[in-house]
Amino acid sequence: MFDNLDFDVIRRSLPYLFLDGMSFTLMLTGLSALGGLVFGTLIALMRLSGYKLLGRVAGLYVDFMRSLPLVLVIFWFYFLVPYIGQWLTGASRPIRVGAFTSSLVTFIMFEAAYFSEIMRAGIQSISKGQPAAASALGLTYSQSMRYIVLPQAFRNMLPVLLTQTIVLFQDTSLVYVLSIPDFLGAASKVAQRDGRLVEMYLFAAAVYFVISCVASYGVRRLQARIAIVR
Repeated sequence: MFDNLDFDVIRRSLPYLFLDGMSFTLMLTGLSALGGLVFGTLIALMRLSGYKLLGRVAGLYVDFMRSLPLVLVIFWFYFLVPYIGQWLTGASRPIRVGAFTSSLVTFIMFEAAYFSEIMRAGIQSISKGQPAAASALGLTYSQSMRYIVLPQAFRNMLPVLLTQTIVLFQDTSLVYVLSIPDFLGAASKVAQRDGRLVEMYLFAAAVYFVISCVASYGVRRLQARIAIVR
């Protein structure tokens, strides 16, 4: 059954797969997670603010993003971002953004909806007595959030945030539809060039499986350590 398979094509392609493909995948994952965390925290604060309009706008954004397939959002931003850039800059025609920028914007906006819900749960897990105590000490709402609530919320939600980042790492393979040479895109190019689809896609699946399993194990260890400290 496997007599016609040539796994040597994997060995010959390793530098391209990891130095170009995997490095791009990890960079996109890291930047998207960082941007999504910052934007998601702002959305979470909007949802928890005392201003009903801000809460409703943030809630609609989260519901809208979470109701759409990610691949559709990727295509949507890919065609929409040039027009947004034209509108912001006042240019006469849609600006050239590129597949990487549009995909990065997509993942930040999309993941922010999920990170915001995680952050909201983390903030609500903090005892209400602590913000009240901060207020009694003369701290403003902003200072209470920055120095007391958010540091504890990040610590509580760190395992869940990292788990969501692992999901994000897997989701970045969807940029393949924009012909971006991430790890899966690089494997696909080699597969089509050498006519070794089975070998390359088996290898790509194995790499994603190993990295995700190792990362998940690390998150479980971290979660156990945090639980012991408590």
